[in-house]
Amino acid sequence: MARPGAVSAGSRRSWLPAVHRCLESRPGPVRAIAAGPRLERAALDRALGAIRRDLDERPDRFREEGDVVRAVDERWAKELERLLAPALRPLVNATGVVVHTNLGRAPLAPRALEAALDAGGRYTPLELDLEEGRRGSRYVHAARLLTLLTGADDALVVNNNAAALLVAVDSLARDRAAVVSRGELVEIGGGFRIHEILSRTGARLVEVGATNRTHLSDYLRAMDEHDVGAIVKVHRSNFEVAGFVAEVPLDVLCREAGERGVPVVFDQGTGLIEPLAGDLGAGEATTLGAALAAGAGLACGSGDKLLGGPQAGILCGRRELVDRVRSNPLLRALRVDKMTLAALEATLRLLLEDPASIPVRRMLEATPDDLAEAAERLRAMLAPEVRSVSEVRPHAGRAGGGTLPERDLPGWALRVTPKGWTAETLARALRAGDPPIVARVAEEAVWIDVRTLLPGEEEIVARRLEEILASPKPSPDR
Repeated sequence: MARPGAVSAGSRRSWLPAVHRCLESRPGPVRAIAAGPRLERAALDRALGAIRRDLDERPDRFREEGDVVRAVDERWAKELERLLAPALRPLVNATGVVVHTNLGRAPLAPRALEAALDAGGRYTPLELDLEEGRRGSRYVHAARLLTLLTGADDALVVNNNAAALLVAVDSLARDRAAVVSRGELVEIGGGFRIHEILSRTGARLVEVGATNRTHLSDYLRAMDEHDVGAIVKVHRSNFEVAGFVAEVPLDVLCREAGERGVPVVFDQGTGLIEPLAGDLGAGEATTLGAALAAGAGLACGSGDKLLGGPQAGILCGRRELVDRVRSNPLLRALRVDKMTLAALEATLRLLLEDPASIPVRRMLEATPDDLAEAAERLRAMLAPEVRSVSEVRPHAGRAGGGTLPERDLPGWALRVTPKGWTAETLARALRAGDPPIVARVAEEAVWIDVRTLLPGEEEIVARRLEEILASPKPSPDR
């Protein structure tokens, strides 16, 4: 039984202001945003819905009608700001993970960005042969540079590496068998598994060998027992197997399969085209060109991993096999747009002319001495009170993105341990700013790894740390 004078939830809902009255009055914070009538109405609808739920679920929050009106006005402005804020806003990667999938993988080189902007803002001969004045093909773009860099007869680009593998196997082994080692049925990012991708093709998947050991005899037996359209070999780019293991070298497999007229599709994955410098050289990862030189009929890789370009799937190899892929109707569903092609072409040119200007390569090839100097420069930028709670310490970075598994990249980072702040609270405060700064939390400290800072971001990090640590210390429950 309701208390005398108590206001029911239904009565409180009547305190909600009418939509037309809100739109007529438009509180100051909403007018200041100047978003236009359609967005204002959409934000108002969201605000009214949220306050209506509060009235039902937390009725004691509002004691009188004025409280509800003020809550609607405040929520309206917040919802409008959310609608206007870009979901993909720039942030600072201070984790030391170079190809960070959660943070958008590879940051593009300035020339690649300029190329994408030019292509996106103007008309381009995407599918026009300018010389002949007739329709051309988008798949010729980037092909000349890819063949030059990899030694392939031909190449084409689709929207990601999984798509490249899918269309390659579908083109070569539709209604036939596609053979793959059980030790290479890997899971890639987002829970997607190679065998699940291949099962979506028109090929029948035939697994051979064991999880830890696959022999040449396993492949030969499969080719004797099945009508094989292709052998799929997957580079284990995101994990390692040690101990009692065996696999067939790519060149041996390609030679034996070639004698039987069966092409090998090599899923290289990482997109590495030119070997990386120093300890991250060719011995750490197979390049696309090396895979083709070993005899692979087709090789595919990602444009946004070790290549350092936009998200794309690169497929290169023998001309007759690429032609079969090019004629596959599935290709239309996997095609890329002009901005991706423009950014990829620019990245490939930089790989030929100035590899160090590609951010991913520069970060991966940075020496420990260079990183130590960068970390000391960052610490020197800090105000004395912040510098006193920080120190430059060794820190291992990672390539990330399912590349160079279990390989640490020796480097240096700024370790911050301010008194009165937990590491998690400080990291949360860094992420809450504009732009957000994403750092690593470990050993009850925040680590700012300088390997993944882009030019000019040191100043952003230093200023933000000073702003945060100059504010009142958070309460324990913050």
